[in-house]
Amino acid sequence: MSVPHALLALLSEGPTFGLRLRQEFEARTGEVWPLNVGQVYTTLQRLERDGLVESDEEGADGSQKRYRITAAGATELATWLHTPPDTALPPRDELIIKVLVSLRLPGVDLHEVLQVHRRHFVEAMQHCTQIKARATDDDLELALVADAELFRLDAVVRWLDAADSRLKRRPVRKPDEVAVSSPRSARKATVWG
Repeated sequence: MSVPHALLALLSEGPTFGLRLRQEFEARTGEVWPLNVGQVYTTLQRLERDGLVESDEEGADGSQKRYRITAAGATELATWLHTPPDTALPPRDELIIKVLVSLRLPGVDLHEVLQVHRRHFVEAMQHCTQIKARATDDDLELALVADAELFRLDAVVRWLDAADSRLKRRPVRKPDEVAVSSPRSARKATVWG
């Protein structure tokens, strides 16, 4: 999640104060990702340093600064909105790493490992479905976040099912046949690039 870009998006609607940005960020993201007010001001300071936002001088009475997006900030925002996320390499996913490492661990029932995680993700899907059902019709942000999370969780469950199926079909190896390193490792690194 790019908090700096989200703040730029909010500032593109007009100048405002840091506390208001925090409130708007949480409202626009369905209040799913709470944002620390200190993080907002630290991020605004970096954006100001980089010339993407500017602020009023602090008032003599100690009033808060009001921030506004600059032309460079508007360009950065437009670039971010139209640039797809990097998919050159698959992200490091703890679950995938856990499964890959477990493949060759002696005494580990990988089927059970997969099923434990599958149950967890199905329960999370049920929780998201309940949240979505309780959301009001005008709570579009929460509904969109719930939809995205349901699709993500469904993809993980489908991957776990596919991994389990693939593991059931693989031939059983004897411990002395398992190689520690594989000549294919160099090729695998270039597949995603």
